[in-house]
Amino acid sequence: MIKNQDFMDNVQEWADICLNDERIDLELYDKYDVKRGLRDKNGNGVVAGLTKVSKIESNKIVDGVKTPCEGKLFYRGYNIYDLIGGVVRDNRYGYEEIAYLLLFGELPNAEQMMRFRESLAFSRKLPTNFVRDVVMKAPSKDMMISLSKSILTLASYDDQAWDISIPNVLRQSLMLISVMPMLAVYGYHAYNHYERDESMYIHRPDENLSTAENLLRLLRPDKKYSEVEAHVLDLALILHMEHGGGNNSTFTTHVVTSSGTDTYSVVSAALASLKGPKHGGANIKVVEMMKDLRKEVSDTKDRDAVEDYLKRLLHKDAFDKKGLIYGMGHAVYSKSDPRAEIFKRFVKQLSEEKGREEDFELYSMIEELGPKVISEERKIYKGVSANVDFYSGFVYSMLDIPEEMFTPIFAIARIVGWSAHRIEELINMDKIIRPAYTSVMKEEVYRSLDER
Repeated sequence: MIKNQDFMDNVQEWADICLNDERIDLELYDKYDVKRGLRDKNGNGVVAGLTKVSKIESNKIVDGVKTPCEGKLFYRGYNIYDLIGGVVRDNRYGYEEIAYLLLFGELPNAEQMMRFRESLAFSRKLPTNFVRDVVMKAPSKDMMISLSKSILTLASYDDQAWDISIPNVLRQSLMLISVMPMLAVYGYHAYNHYERDESMYIHRPDENLSTAENLLRLLRPDKKYSEVEAHVLDLALILHMEHGGGNNSTFTTHVVTSSGTDTYSVVSAALASLKGPKHGGANIKVVEMMKDLRKEVSDTKDRDAVEDYLKRLLHKDAFDKKGLIYGMGHAVYSKSDPRAEIFKRFVKQLSEEKGREEDFELYSMIEELGPKVISEERKIYKGVSANVDFYSGFVYSMLDIPEEMFTPIFAIARIVGWSAHRIEELINMDKIIRPAYTSVMKEEVYRSLDER
């Protein structure tokens, strides 16, 4: 029987074999016209399907030439600026209204809105002892792992888990939209109690409150929050709810749905995609980068010193040495990310309420300097601007939301978009999504074991 060190030595040896033998010459991608990451050389995504759920605009054709433009985001044909504007003008919470729009393709009237809110409130409950038997068992510091575990386990409590008819999938979707905040917050409190030896709080949601209000109520020991806090979180949920269909987790939703599997497995797969730092975990990297900047720059009002730090980031001399200014640039947008533009308007208001105006000024300075430094230091094929992750982590920190909850909040919002795309895929599904890979392996001649 081998010992642990022997086992780890074997693993390292085999890992070295993989690293040496599995690398593919990048020139072969050009030779065989293969799009790396399903993107062409200009960063444009390969078209993989059709959707009516949402749309992104980042360029337009001017005199026959593709030209970058200010970014636009549409939910079911409605400009996100108009949707957010309507919610803000009426001083109401819009998460539920926009969720209805994404799921059913139309804005609800008052009666439809009431029925939808009631249906979400009805669905906002977990099986008996689920929190004790599932959420509190083996808590993880990774809340996305905790969420996946809980959602997969919910399938065991559903007698119709495998039924993929539209009425049943819609029932499951409404339930998951409703309980996701509970699963995330309870998972965090379990981790905070068992792993950090802190107090545990298991508050019940209030059926009369919005999703944003309930999220803050569940998270905080005293259940208290201000209207500004709840409205800003509500806007954050709306902005993260959906994004064009071409993002990694939504594509995962389509791919896994096309296999004909159940809702719980699909959502778990989407969560696995979202938790990656290149996708939903990016806002945590922004916050960590800002902490490092404050350590390295003694005067954060000194533009030259801040600019020098940003150059060090690009030269892999600072922070995680990845050569990135986190929160800057986007796979699709070039001149502006409309979500970041909207966020910024309300971030200033929240920073004033929280006494963090200096932090806001620093973020604003980096938003201005970041694209300038990147354009000077790198060869880029399109413009660079702040993306939604640049401000979202700052917003969550001002709301006293722990970093462990940043990506789960993204998931709490994006579950709506995933549900809309899953239903769309099921309705139109006729073939499993099966991409092709070009093989570049060498053919070998078999030798028996004693000849190797």
